[in-house]
Amino acid sequence: MADGAIANNSAPLIDQFGRHITYLRLSVTDRCDLRCSYCMSEHMTFLPKKDLLTLEELEHISNVFIDRGVRKIRITGGEPLVRRDIQHLFTRLGGRLSDGLEELTLTTNATLLEHHAQTLFDAGVRRINVSLDTINPDRFREITRRGNLDQVLRGLDVADQIGLKIKLNAVALKHQNCADLPEMISWAHGKGWDITLIEVMPLGDTGEDRFDQYIPLTEVRDQLSQNWTLNDLPSDDINGGPSRYSRVAETGGRLGFISPLTNNFCAGCNRVRITCTGRIYMCLGQNDCIDLRAALRESDDPTAALNEALDAAMINKPERHEFEIKKKGAAPHLDRHMSTTGG
Repeated sequence: MADGAIANNSAPLIDQFGRHITYLRLSVTDRCDLRCSYCMSEHMTFLPKKDLLTLEELEHISNVFIDRGVRKIRITGGEPLVRRDIQHLFTRLGGRLSDGLEELTLTTNATLLEHHAQTLFDAGVRRINVSLDTINPDRFREITRRGNLDQVLRGLDVADQIGLKIKLNAVALKHQNCADLPEMISWAHGKGWDITLIEVMPLGDTGEDRFDQYIPLTEVRDQLSQNWTLNDLPSDDINGGPSRYSRVAETGGRLGFISPLTNNFCAGCNRVRITCTGRIYMCLGQNDCIDLRAALRESDDPTAALNEALDAAMINKPERHEFEIKKKGAAPHLDRHMSTTGG
């Protein structure tokens, strides 16, 4: 290995705007057992398995990121728990928690959490994000196009009992779940869980019109404020990230708002995303990417090739995304589905 490549092995990842990249969101599959109407089409065509990185390749990439200063890895999808033998990756990465990595976590829809919660905890996972848009069973089936809410709630109960800290993420959908949000927030806070609301993002053709689904979170907050007192928390109250938190005086719980359309949050971005095929996207809302799979599979020195690719990624990371939902019938901002990129 060349001397330069050795030096790069521990060089921190800093983009052209001086932002330190300490957070990796790593997708392990584009597949999901749900078909949420804001995320994917009802009849999705998923990638052939041969196109996906192996578990060993996912681990190799993760280790290179850890060696270069990434302290948090979130496993994503699709639904990560549908990936066969995924517990082995959690176990292997969990071994780095005392060796550079500070947190290993995941985002899940919780349909399989009942069966995986103990394994996740044993691997060192202590916090999880759960995508859940309503606790109304009929509305849940409508939004997911096939889901069983009881299955999700059982998974949440098991995870909670084991000791996993749970945060819920709910996409605000203008005509589907906005009326359910106060009940859901009260329920989550009664469980001792944070909940974050998210604006719908124009990624991929889902068969639905995003204009009909989109509601600005400023409007949602105004509606909630009619009955609740929302006290804004300082930005350092939570460990970074795009969510802006308030404490609901009446419930005592924390409520987050992620608003990629109405309040761009890119100034402090500390993350990159890697797809299950090994493409690194420096920004969720941009199409520029670099192929890490080629670096892994076509180089005599994959680690050096990965480091070179990461250096290029830092140079090309954009300052901000440019999401827009302007009019009814408009095409998605990007053809790429969220499930392909990694949530």
